[in-house]
Amino acid sequence: MCVAMNYSRGLAAGSVVGATRPAPRMTETRLVDIGDAELHVEITGTGRPVILAAGLGGRGAFWHNQIQPFAEHFQVITFDHRGCGSSTRGLCVTGVAQMADDLIRMLDELNIDRASVVGHSTGGAIGQHIAITRPDRLTALVLSCSWPGPDPYFTALFTNRREVLEKCGAEAYLAYGTFLAMPSSHLQPVMREEDPGIAARLKAFPGTDVEMSRIAAVMAHDLRAQLHRIVTPTLCIGALDDQITPPGFTHELAELIPTAHAVLLDRGGHFAPIASTQAYNRAVLAFLADGQGTA
Repeated sequence: MCVAMNYSRGLAAGSVVGATRPAPRMTETRLVDIGDAELHVEITGTGRPVILAAGLGGRGAFWHNQIQPFAEHFQVITFDHRGCGSSTRGLCVTGVAQMADDLIRMLDELNIDRASVVGHSTGGAIGQHIAITRPDRLTALVLSCSWPGPDPYFTALFTNRREVLEKCGAEAYLAYGTFLAMPSSHLQPVMREEDPGIAARLKAFPGTDVEMSRIAAVMAHDLRAQLHRIVTPTLCIGALDDQITPPGFTHELAELIPTAHAVLLDRGGHFAPIASTQAYNRAVLAFLADGQGTA
């Protein structure tokens, strides 16, 4: 089932997102030892745990528009992937399966038996692996602007992105990625007033070798033949104007996962959690609060 959502609707007072925000909740920061790396972890709020897993960039800061609204209802846990952000630097990845194992080991160290996972893009690929191999650790799964496996469009796009990084360097690669990920209706007005985050992403860039390993992991991810095994309640959410993981992937995930349904925002691009925050938060929180994220 696929539901289209109208981005232009305002939030109703008393909605799950909340028309009025309480005071910000305190965030606890930890370095969590998972064996061969330390992960930078931030924990905000109390209640049932919800893990927000970032995409290719690998930094928990991606979720800055979700942390406080989600923490009104849940214990929100963000983390920097191995090799990224404030986690152990310089570590390449061998594939998405390794990244999924990192998340499981993080849960072990935090003494969390089960959690809901909201995985964006590559974070969604991580969530797919966990839902297939360790369903006992999940209460609910959100696949945000993710994909089940490559197709000619996806392969051509990431081959091109890899070539930009190789031939033009990190700054051009990150700028190119920003223009791909953000809808112009969001990015143009932002750029009139401020840097759209490229400088911060360049400062946090993990290095070419690490980024290349992460691109390789993305390009190799393909679980189409196994997604029917997922039994976790799953929301597949995307945007109609996503140029990196087009809406066809959101439809496909929902069709291949027996327990899934799809929601497509009418705009937001690949970075819908940033560019279409209200509609995105409303849809995800409604799913998590509707008995789907209960332990």
